[in-house]
Amino acid sequence: MMLTTRFTEALGIEHPIVQGGMQWVGRAELVAAVARSGALGLLTALTQPTPEALVREIERCRDMTDRPFGVNLTILPAISPPPYAEYRQAIIESGITIVETAGHSPEAHIADFKAAGVKILHKCTSVRHAVKAQSLGVDALSIDGFECAGHPGEDDIPGLVLIRKAAEHITIPMIASGGFADARGLVAALALGAEGITMGTRFMCTVEAPVHQRIKERIVESSEVDTELIFRSLRNTTRVAGNGVSRQVVSTLEAGGVFEDVRELVAGARGRRVFELGDHEFGIWTTGLVQGLIHDIPTVGDLVHRIITGATELIRTRLAEATGLGSADQPALEPSSA
Repeated sequence: MMLTTRFTEALGIEHPIVQGGMQWVGRAELVAAVARSGALGLLTALTQPTPEALVREIERCRDMTDRPFGVNLTILPAISPPPYAEYRQAIIESGITIVETAGHSPEAHIADFKAAGVKILHKCTSVRHAVKAQSLGVDALSIDGFECAGHPGEDDIPGLVLIRKAAEHITIPMIASGGFADARGLVAALALGAEGITMGTRFMCTVEAPVHQRIKERIVESSEVDTELIFRSLRNTTRVAGNGVSRQVVSTLEAGGVFEDVRELVAGARGRRVFELGDHEFGIWTTGLVQGLIHDIPTVGDLVHRIITGATELIRTRLAEATGLGSADQPALEPSSA
C-alpha cells in the first residue's frame, strides 16, 4: 500500500515518513532499515567525529541499501563550531541528494547544495522561520511542534496549532514533526495540512536502532509526563528524558545557576554513553512526549508497514464510519455558512 503526497514525489521516496536525524542514533544500521522500508532515513552528520568519518558512514549505509537516504546537518551555535563547510562538502562529494538542515538558518549552505543538485528539507519550530526558509529556496519544510524531543524552540506552540498555522503560509511540501508514532498521527498530520511526518523517538524504539535495549525498554515503560525541559532560562529549551540528571539541571538553573554550573551534567559524551551502556540515569538523553504512545519495539519494516496500512484503512473506512460520510443511510454533511 502507498500514500503518495507532494513530499514523496519531490524526494523520490515511497512513504511519507521520515526518520529524524538524531544525535548518536542516526547511524547506518537504522538509516538503511528505514530506507529499505520505503521511508526516508537520515544519517546524522555530527554523530560522526569528522567529515571523513561521515563519508565512511555514508558508504557503509550504501552497502546496506540501494534505496534513497539523506543526511541531517544541524547548525547550532558553539564556542568551537564544527567545520560545517567541510561536512557540507563531504555530503556533496558523496553523492547524497537529500539533506535535512536544522537549528539555525540554512542560508549559508543553500547555494552549494543547490549547485550540486541536493534537495534541502529544513526543520524549524515556528511559522516565521518556516516562511523565511521557504523564501531562501529550500525544497521542503519540517515543522516541529512543542511535543518534540530535543529543541522545540521558545514559542511553546504544540503541533495541533503550529502545523495548521504553517499550512496557511507554506506552499512547498511540508511535513509535521513532534508527537508522531502511529497511523492516527499520520492521518492527523495530513488533515492539518502536512504531507508526511517525521518520527524520532518512535524510530529510537525499533530493533535496528543503535541504542541499548534497556533504553528502548525505558521508553516503552515511560509515559508522556516523563520528560523534562532544560535550559529554559538560557533560551535554549531542550526536551529530554526525565531522570536524576535532568531534574538536577532544571533545579540548578531555576535557582539562578548558569551554564557553567551544569556543563558537566549535560556533556554530550555522557549522553552518548547512555545509549551505549543502557543506564538511563547516566546523563542527558532526548526523548519526546510521544513516548507515552510507544508500547513495543518492532522492526523498522513492521513499524512502517503498520503505519501505512493503518493510515490507509483510517482514511478509507473508519473516518467515513465515524462521521457517516459515505454511508447510504446517513445524510451528507453540508458546509457551514459560518
